[in-house]
Amino acid sequence: MPNITIIGTGLIGRAWAITFARAGHSVVLWDTAAGAAAQAVDYITSVLPDLAANNLLNGSAPEELLARISVTDQIETALAGADHIQENTPERLEVKQAVFAELDRLAPKTAVVASSTSALLPSSFTESLPGRHRCLVVHPINPPYLIPAAEIVPSPWTDPEVVEQTRALLVSAGQAPIVMKRELDGFVMNRLQGALLEEAFRLVADGYASVEDVDIGIREGLALRWSFMGPFETIDLNAPGGVRDYVERYNGLYQNLFNQMQRRADWLGPVLDQIESERRQVLPSADLHERQVWRDRRLMALAAHKRKAATDIGT
Repeated sequence: MPNITIIGTGLIGRAWAITFARAGHSVVLWDTAAGAAAQAVDYITSVLPDLAANNLLNGSAPEELLARISVTDQIETALAGADHIQENTPERLEVKQAVFAELDRLAPKTAVVASSTSALLPSSFTESLPGRHRCLVVHPINPPYLIPAAEIVPSPWTDPEVVEQTRALLVSAGQAPIVMKRELDGFVMNRLQGALLEEAFRLVADGYASVEDVDIGIREGLALRWSFMGPFETIDLNAPGGVRDYVERYNGLYQNLFNQMQRRADWLGPVLDQIESERRQVLPSADLHERQVWRDRRLMALAAHKRKAATDIGT
């Protein structure tokens, strides 16, 4: 069973720790800030009862999972014996470059070094490293212990064997890897999300729909299918003859829509005041944290349902 080292123990790092420990891995936490790794363990401890209640610990008791997680204040100790290193430091290029240089210097030469970055291309912070062939991005949707999709993004010099080793590790940990063939700004998930957000902003900015109506369209409409099917499977099942039939029926419609979409709404313009105002009427700022806890509990219930449905109905 590969040994996992988590570098940086904020929201993403601690979530990865739960993911890998749940799969049976030994996980070591390290953070440059004194006490941060111990605080991460406290957070993990607080989350485990809800996960256990939803049968999302793979049969482990919370104390068994916690026993697989250790903390150290010495980076050399954290990296000793590591097979996979998951870095979760701030989204600043100079930080990633410095951290990866240190990890490449100190980590076992056989260890894979992965970044959780959601925005930086792996080539931008690994190009000058002697061990750049073993470096790549593994970008999750947070929290990965509830949302299994994770993007594997290689740089031009990442060894294909490292990509496959990482893919296999994620699958064994219960994740659903998206294996990109080459790096691209935004990767896959942010590009898809960005396309949806662009249209959502346009619809509100141009006065066609309210913030809540747009949210209803996703929450009570498209997302119900998207919670267990992707867009290509959706259209494959939405025409009698499958995907080709769908395209032949609706290509003209979408071509016309695309021509209307070739401009941006100014996200920082007046539309932001409208969106914020409508959201604060529904959810006051003081209630954001409570609603975030609600969101995670709903995700737990959904994850539990999807596991049961996969067994009862099939994937």
